[in-house]
Amino acid sequence: MVLPARTNSLGISKATKDTRVIVAMSGGVDSSVVACLLKQEGYDVIGITLQLYTHNTSSIKRNSCCAGVDINDAKNVARKIGIPHYVFNYEDRFKQDVIDSFADSYTRGFTPIPCVTCNQTVKFKDMLKASERMGADCMATGHYIQRLQGQKNAELHRGADIGKDQSYFLFATTQKQVDFLRFPLGRLRKVETRALAKRYGLSVSDKPDSQDICFVPNGGYANLIKKLRPDSVRPGNIVHVDGTVLARHDGIVNYTVGQRRGLGIGGRPQDASPLYVIKILPDSSTVVVGPKRALVKHHIFLSHVNWIDDEPLADTPRSLLVKIRSSMTPKKARIVRRNGKVQVSFCDPELGVSKGQACVFYNQTRLLGGGWIT
Repeated sequence: MVLPARTNSLGISKATKDTRVIVAMSGGVDSSVVACLLKQEGYDVIGITLQLYTHNTSSIKRNSCCAGVDINDAKNVARKIGIPHYVFNYEDRFKQDVIDSFADSYTRGFTPIPCVTCNQTVKFKDMLKASERMGADCMATGHYIQRLQGQKNAELHRGADIGKDQSYFLFATTQKQVDFLRFPLGRLRKVETRALAKRYGLSVSDKPDSQDICFVPNGGYANLIKKLRPDSVRPGNIVHVDGTVLARHDGIVNYTVGQRRGLGIGGRPQDASPLYVIKILPDSSTVVVGPKRALVKHHIFLSHVNWIDDEPLADTPRSLLVKIRSSMTPKKARIVRRNGKVQVSFCDPELGVSKGQACVFYNQTRLLGGGWIT
């Protein structure tokens, strides 16, 4: 009689001490606690930190993922808990796949999410390959998302701490990646993570969370795009949805759909309500504005859809929950694939839908994938 192989706490059929885990260490409190937890449990832990931009680059904020100070923090944590630590230089790849893509998207009138692109390319593609080359059985990160074993495959579910849930940013994760990844903090609240960091005496226990986009200083993305793509920033007209030219602008990169403040236009007597950016037309460098009701969307179309449910996405409509912004509560919608395109129909109309943002699918708490809004 052959007994079934016993699995360890990471769901791997090996003894804990013989299980090699690569921990993606950003230098923050979350990934540092992950490394410490797994080391204390007895796993063969190796820390990896990515250098994504030059350490002394003045445009990078101090509390940014993978900045120079963060690399040093990761090194110090690894030294304290007694694990090997390596720094991989991915600057060229990060600039090409994330920063350049970000700039190009804005010049085309899109509102990109570079954190998703970074996870999709550098972190969950290149880094996973590096982990496999190092003989790892899995890779662990500090993301607040749960990986649970379903009836057929491993599944991703929203983090237990809804305020910190990061599932929206991981919609592009493939099933093969889900099988290899582990998320030890998925069932914890952030306050519990910080408490663990203090208990273990980690120097990063009180380190602030990274905010905004890591390579955009002080949220000034327009200045970055002007520097990277100076020829693409052209002045144009701000036009009301009724066709009236209201003003001139210095470049569409200064505007996003749904924006109300800082439009640089005065009110008109006939406008009883504030004006919002309704759409952006990059070919003519035009910013179209109008009343809030003009932002209403009943349907959207998606490209590059990633689907990780057990059942394939079919040509018949399916009811799901969706998020079109990371901070919103999932809303009811119907999704269908028609003529090679994926259409999402909202049960209750949405406002401020921007091209280049993500629409992410859920079945209750389970993440089913998502796509880019076109």
